[in-house]
Amino acid sequence: MDHRVETAAPAAPLSEADIRTIFYGIMVAMFLAALDQTIVATAMPTIGRELNDVAHLPWVVTAYLLAATAVTPLYGKLADIHGRRIVLLSGIVLFVLGSVACALAPTLWLLVVARFVQGLGGGGLIALAQTIIADMVPPRERGKYQVYIASVFMASSLLGPVLGGFIAEKLHWSVIFWINLPLGLAAYLMTFGALKRLPRYERPHRLDLLGAVLITSATVTLLLALSWGGTHYPWGSAPILGLVALSTLLWLGFAWRLRSAQEPLIPLDVLANPVVRWGTVAAGFGMGTFIGLTIYLPLYFETVLGLSAASSGLGLLPLTCGTVIGATASGRALTRIKHYKRVPMAGLTVAILGVAGLAVFSGRMPLLPFAMLLTLISLGLGTLLPVATVAIQNAVLQHQLGTATAVANFFRQIGGALIVAVFGAIVLGGIGGGGAGLSPESLRLGTVDRELMIQLFRYVFCATGMGFAAALYCLGRMTELPLRGRSVEAAQAVSGE
Repeated sequence: MDHRVETAAPAAPLSEADIRTIFYGIMVAMFLAALDQTIVATAMPTIGRELNDVAHLPWVVTAYLLAATAVTPLYGKLADIHGRRIVLLSGIVLFVLGSVACALAPTLWLLVVARFVQGLGGGGLIALAQTIIADMVPPRERGKYQVYIASVFMASSLLGPVLGGFIAEKLHWSVIFWINLPLGLAAYLMTFGALKRLPRYERPHRLDLLGAVLITSATVTLLLALSWGGTHYPWGSAPILGLVALSTLLWLGFAWRLRSAQEPLIPLDVLANPVVRWGTVAAGFGMGTFIGLTIYLPLYFETVLGLSAASSGLGLLPLTCGTVIGATASGRALTRIKHYKRVPMAGLTVAILGVAGLAVFSGRMPLLPFAMLLTLISLGLGTLLPVATVAIQNAVLQHQLGTATAVANFFRQIGGALIVAVFGAIVLGGIGGGGAGLSPESLRLGTVDRELMIQLFRYVFCATGMGFAAALYCLGRMTELPLRGRSVEAAQAVSGE
């Protein structure tokens, strides 16, 4: 590993006011990206009716996901080459332009194209925000800031569906995209001047364009297979198998490029770093499993517990709120506890026990104890998120910070897509249920077999426990480097001296 430690370019020290201004600005930028993934869902039926195309509505979500996931590692690399400021501001501008195009789209397919552009802008905002926080705050103090990041996601999860439904019903669906203009302008103005004060760590780099094309193409084909499998085409059909085969070839091509390029898109020493490797996989399993639960638990509430669609949304509150509380506790512990892995390892153990309770008593547990177990599970999972992020950032050199953070976020998103596909194969494809799964027609007509759903969700909860167990195992394998505070400690922690 490169043992050289860079010195920041001359810049006046950031004052507390500067840090607050930058922090609030990047929180608004993160909120832009996070809110847009939740606010559209409840407005989609209205959008489909008004644009006269309901059959292709899933592409409104899929297009954004494809673009945002594919460009995440590119944002990290570009930030390490050109600096955080210009890349973040460019992302905000591209996101806002995509939002305007969405609001003006006269047809569904033009809306899908505009959502793809929007995703190109929003894909790097979250990873860049975490990178900028890492530039301003030493790892020892960084955990408490990860709490605010978790709060942004909770706020977007709670406000998005409610706000999207209200706007679609009372105003017009295009307002969902128009509101990004004042939010984007606020984020731009709050960060434009303040980000000039950030210390500079970038170095002259070459952008590996072939590597970027390979990883982007591999990601797009994989996510297409995951989004079409079991819905548009059977999992064993020629189109899905062809996409999987093509994605495999492209990933192999990307692996070859990593070894052959003079300066690969993702540096090999970043991928070889055991903290980055195990921390990324642990967070991918944990966060991916959490995303799968949030998507499919409303079906359990409606088909097994008999709740309405609105009430099933409220049933997710224990899951989202508990995650933030767990992240808060874990983030604060980072500043005080030497062996910081112990908190998330204990939390994940509790989460596994909670999921085991859901699996054993599936269909026989009233709503209140079910919600209590969800709270326990989310509290345990929440402890993982700040520890994984801070540990990864703590383990790399400063000029690799943007790349490492973006890579971690990229593989979290890929992990989420994979685990959601697994849960979908269980519930819709009937894996574990004797080949019988949930039929969309039966759901629409209200003729769902409750006993079948109980059996299917028992397998979902078992799969959830396996996901958390995998996260616990990977976290246990992750090296626990001392969290550095200032420049001398940074050199010692990263170089292993």
